[in-house]
Amino acid sequence: MSQAQSGPLYALYYPVFAAVGIPANLLSIVILPQGKCGLSKCIARYLVSMAVTDLLVVVTALILNPINGIYMPVSFLSITPVCKMSTVLIYSSRDCSVWLTVAFTFDRFVAICCQNLRNKYCTGKTARVVICVVCAMGCLKNIPWFFPYEPLYVINGVPWFCRLKLFFYASFIWTAFDWFDRVLTPCIPFLLIVLFNAMTVRYILAANRARKRLQGSCSAEKQNDPEMESRRKSIVLLFIISGNFILLWTTYVVNVVYVRFTDGSYFTGFNFKDPRFILEESGNMLLLFSCCINTGTYAMTQSKFRQELKKLIKYPLFAMMTLCK
Repeated sequence: MSQAQSGPLYALYYPVFAAVGIPANLLSIVILPQGKCGLSKCIARYLVSMAVTDLLVVVTALILNPINGIYMPVSFLSITPVCKMSTVLIYSSRDCSVWLTVAFTFDRFVAICCQNLRNKYCTGKTARVVICVVCAMGCLKNIPWFFPYEPLYVINGVPWFCRLKLFFYASFIWTAFDWFDRVLTPCIPFLLIVLFNAMTVRYILAANRARKRLQGSCSAEKQNDPEMESRRKSIVLLFIISGNFILLWTTYVVNVVYVRFTDGSYFTGFNFKDPRFILEESGNMLLLFSCCINTGTYAMTQSKFRQELKKLIKYPLFAMMTLCK
């Protein structure tokens, strides 16, 4: 991810993203585990874990990185070891967020399309195991990012800022790792989510056509069919989460493919008139926005979630009124 250090656009949209992403994900983390939104334990656990990792992306990739760079260009976070650790945290939280979205999409695919496997796989216990494995692998996979950086300056024996060492670009091992990182996130998740969505939609459309043929021509029965209504809700749930990912990550994936399969390179510096810079920065901006709104967008479409949100907002107001009386 590029580090925004100056410019009015950075100073505007990054703080706005943080102002949206932090409360949206915090509300999801607080409300969903209560079990009052009509969701199964399996779905709730996936959504809460996605909200937690999305919140970590907002904190590490927005607040500790570009926003801090804009308003406090030199701080404790600029010391090289802290900067290196921040890079590891950014990549780890990003990978966990992306692959939990894949895991959630696969879970919904199994629940809808694989009737024999559904009862065994789509459980709260399985979801907990999958979440732990995804997060552990996401953290372990990104530990190497701590090592290819060196200080940009050394002042009074204190190393400041981070830059990639020259051997990073010449080493076959680091080049292969960089390829592996870009392909594993987000190219493979992007393709998997598209594939699972396509198979799920195909299954639902085929099942709906078969069900309509069995029902015959009774329009009232069709309109009140609970099975078809359940499938419709499943599509809405699936598309809000994974569709949001596909739409907002497309630009970033296009930029990765362009750089990897042409003689291009990732843009360094800031030039708002250069199309390559616009493409790269737009991809970074949209993927961060995806993490800000991913879980919150789905949650806010649920009437029971909105009811719990109203209760959460009213509670401190009622408490204050009671104390005043």
